[in-house]
Amino acid sequence: HRSFLGFCTTQPTQHRSFLGFSLTGRSKLQNERASLNQQIIRQMRMRAGAENLLRATSNNKVCDMVVLELSYINSNLQLLMEQLEGLNSSVEVYQNIQETSSIPLIPLGLKETKEMDFSVSFKDFILEHYSEDGSSFEEEIADLMDLRQACRTPSRNDAGIETLAKYFSHIPLLESRFFSATRQMGIFFTWYDSFTGVPVCQQNVSLEKASILFNIGALYTQIGTRCNRQTGSGLQDAITAFQKAAGVLHHLKETFTHTPSFDMSPSMLSMLIKMMLAQAQECLFEKIALSGIRNEFFSLLKMAHEAAKVGDTYDQVHQSMSQTPIKDNVPFFWSTVAQVKTHHYRSLAHYFLATALLDHQLRPSDDEDQQEKALSQAYDAMPDGRSPLDILRKREERRRIGKAHLRRAVIGHEEGLRIHSLCRHLRKLDVLQAILQASHNRSLAKFNDNDREDEFTDYMEAPDIVSKTEHKAEMETPMATKVKVTDFFRRLGPLSVFSAKQRWTAPRTVRLRLEDRDLGFTLRGDPAPVQVTSLDPLCPAAVDGLKEGDYIVAVGDADCKWMVVSEVMRLLKDVDEDGIDIRVVSLMDSGLPMPTKSATYCGGISKTYSMICLAFDDDKSPKGRKVTKKGSFLSWGVKNHLKSSSTLSLPTADYSGTLPWNKPCPTFPSSSSYNDSALY
Repeated sequence: HRSFLGFCTTQPTQHRSFLGFSLTGRSKLQNERASLNQQIIRQMRMRAGAENLLRATSNNKVCDMVVLELSYINSNLQLLMEQLEGLNSSVEVYQNIQETSSIPLIPLGLKETKEMDFSVSFKDFILEHYSEDGSSFEEEIADLMDLRQACRTPSRNDAGIETLAKYFSHIPLLESRFFSATRQMGIFFTWYDSFTGVPVCQQNVSLEKASILFNIGALYTQIGTRCNRQTGSGLQDAITAFQKAAGVLHHLKETFTHTPSFDMSPSMLSMLIKMMLAQAQECLFEKIALSGIRNEFFSLLKMAHEAAKVGDTYDQVHQSMSQTPIKDNVPFFWSTVAQVKTHHYRSLAHYFLATALLDHQLRPSDDEDQQEKALSQAYDAMPDGRSPLDILRKREERRRIGKAHLRRAVIGHEEGLRIHSLCRHLRKLDVLQAILQASHNRSLAKFNDNDREDEFTDYMEAPDIVSKTEHKAEMETPMATKVKVTDFFRRLGPLSVFSAKQRWTAPRTVRLRLEDRDLGFTLRGDPAPVQVTSLDPLCPAAVDGLKEGDYIVAVGDADCKWMVVSEVMRLLKDVDEDGIDIRVVSLMDSGLPMPTKSATYCGGISKTYSMICLAFDDDKSPKGRKVTKKGSFLSWGVKNHLKSSSTLSLPTADYSGTLPWNKPCPTFPSSSSYNDSALY
């Protein structure tokens, strides 16, 4: 809101109405996306049932009816896909109110998920595994569920990023606390594909982590599109947002390599990374041109290189979108925009270079060597084999080559306008059409100004302009993915010991009594918890059930899971003749079996199985130590301290427009094809 204060001073009513519209518009899009996802899964379940019936029956009449029903269901799925594609093309909702003269940018939509209830599963696990009262953790479980619910509808600002990053940082802690390789929690994480709406349901918590990371990247793109690109600070914010989005998506691609959702497959993520970097490069170009482009030889050549760089990056994006299977799932609007921007910025490059040649003749006062060097670097091969100095010195050669560049600029703008007209939704984006038309008119007018009626037609083809930039867009990994959080379930004890992969006995009560100021054992534990070592098997504590390697979890009424040796010693130093009760647990020596397969459900489709992203830790229980009796209570000390580490001026238009899109809808694969490999 503060970023719009300058706008509010002159048009407060319009500003407030826009904020309401944008917030309502984005929320409406997400609600529509959720509704479409539910309809898609319903149709897919119906199709799975019809296909099963078709395989099971031999009655011709029934088969005919089922085939008819399947054709109806597939038609419904295609219609739903077209509607989902329309949501992905509604970029105007995410643009800034002052974006009346800039080409719109493309944001990513957030992945949708179902609401989840951890209460029963977590309470049962706490009682069974940690021998604690699960109902005493109701507040912590409620806080966790509230945080996850907030992640479904994050605000489009840094606070929203922080919410997602906070939950993302909590997930590894939850995984260590509750998700064991030897036991299924019965918790299914359901996430919908951002492009196809196909649901993926897994018990594997890695799906949750990957989906939250995808939404962090998507939210950065939405923040980037809403920045005010008419100011230097706004453009810098947009550049940073798109570079961070690319960094997050790259981290997702490198970390989660077998995600069972197409929108997070390596090929799709590679394309999205290229698109985010292309949009960042476009904003860098706009930032250079923001203060105005000097009509000077070197400045114009620099802008030609910068514009060619933007055009080449969008061409790479379009090439990536044209690959199978991406082209069948990416919205037609996206690929059309990439094509249009490729032609637009390459045409601008030809216009800038033509202007440098036509408007600036070589003068005696000019640095001839510098101009020769700059012009030679504009091409991979000089036009018609001419030398740079030859072109610079001869007025007719400059005019001839300049006209060739203008001709390519006019043709490129016309091709951009033609491609723009092919997309039904893109035609409604008035601001883009106005900018393309203004650029075309400007190039055509300059060509006509330098054309002569008595001149023979020259069919010289202007060579491509070398693309290079002084400010290349780079991926930036945001610190938001490494937020420090406090474990919701810290009361269960240090995670290095009290985790789901360890198995424990139920807490036992042992009575400690002094014998000649000797308890019969020593303690170690810095960091916590404190462990019993050097136990005398004949001491009263051993007779009462204390074992070598036991962990002390309570002394009297004091919980000491997080206490170090010195703190526990202070509790024990005043033991009287009657003694004191301590509570201990023993680590069970369990030979862990191989992890069970993780069930993966895609809508109503038959279940598949996957071993993806499952961690298997073959931890060994601590070995016993040789028993040695200590001389006296006063000789207690800390032995063998455990160590640990935590890692935790361009053509403008004065009005804006709307857009959706249109492209042939891809057919859904049959349910029988949804196995682990087919999901890509």
